[in-house]
Amino acid sequence: MSKVTFNNKNSAFYASLKTAVDQYFATNNLKKTGNWKLYAKSGILIPSAIVIYVSLLVFTMPAFLGILLSCVLGLILASIGFNVMHDACHGSYSSKGWVNDLMGLSLNALGGNAFIWKFKHNIIHHTYTNIDGLDDDIAKSPLMRQCETQKWVPAHRFQHFYVVLVYAISSFAWVLMMDFNKYFKRRIQSTPLQKMSTSEHVIFWLSKLLYAAFYIVIPVLVVGWKSWAIAFASMHVTMGLTLALVFQLAHVVEHAEFEYVGENDHKKIEEEWAIHQVKTTANFAPGNKIVSWYVGGLNFQVEHHLFPKVSHVHYPAISRIVKQTCAQFKLNYNEFPTMTGAIASHFRMMKQLGKKPAYARQQA
Repeated sequence: MSKVTFNNKNSAFYASLKTAVDQYFATNNLKKTGNWKLYAKSGILIPSAIVIYVSLLVFTMPAFLGILLSCVLGLILASIGFNVMHDACHGSYSSKGWVNDLMGLSLNALGGNAFIWKFKHNIIHHTYTNIDGLDDDIAKSPLMRQCETQKWVPAHRFQHFYVVLVYAISSFAWVLMMDFNKYFKRRIQSTPLQKMSTSEHVIFWLSKLLYAAFYIVIPVLVVGWKSWAIAFASMHVTMGLTLALVFQLAHVVEHAEFEYVGENDHKKIEEEWAIHQVKTTANFAPGNKIVSWYVGGLNFQVEHHLFPKVSHVHYPAISRIVKQTCAQFKLNYNEFPTMTGAIASHFRMMKQLGKKPAYARQQA
């Protein structure tokens, strides 16, 4: 397995930042977990998804309306993932562990698996952010070339066009293939998967069966396979595009940095972990309250990567502290004023990475 270590002996940046953030919470007598804003969102998003799901099964409606509602359902499910699942799986939804565990299972209701996602995201991605060879979030080669150390193939010349299709089918692949691949291989990239308990095995298979029952079997029996196929595809294309774009804007944009480690290499990064997080992460549309509400604060990715156990409802406030501390330590704080600007940057980067390089790492 690849090994990466950070130079945390001199962690002055994070020590200073953590002290300031802790003082903010203490001074304002706030918990670092979610509050009424998060719970209100949960109370809007989850019932809305249920109502639309039932409506699609119960009411006869024109095809265009059924497709439209299916797309809206995809948008809502993505937002549940951004807001409810993401905070819960990071342990920041509530101060009560059982509440986090329960709400984290919302991912299973979306077709994923909370146990695998926590290991993939919380441990691997948040530790080895943008490290090619370890971070599974940028492990789409050779289909996509997301950093300069990845192998180039001629098809990459067009990747800034076809990635839209890849993003559109990403949730299909996630639900129908990727979880099973990780489950049976017992590894994520080059990292062995943590051992699953008996209960986790049961949850994995039971939730997959329930997903198949509620999203495939019941709808096919009620509305027929043609109507189901159109609605299911509309929902997943919308959800996949939304999820993929939001997560791509955090790390695969201009100014975000990357590292590379080979399968049998040992790499020491000559900076503390927190500085690595700042250099490899970017924010977008920080002043847009609608975007912030919908994406669950994931437009404040710098703050999230530095404080993953703090609920996203606090990110706008602590972002000011993070900015000030970055300026104090002369660190570049990656931020795009608008979401459209971040999307444009992502596609510019994908186009640039699609060009044939003078030299590229060759891989078997």
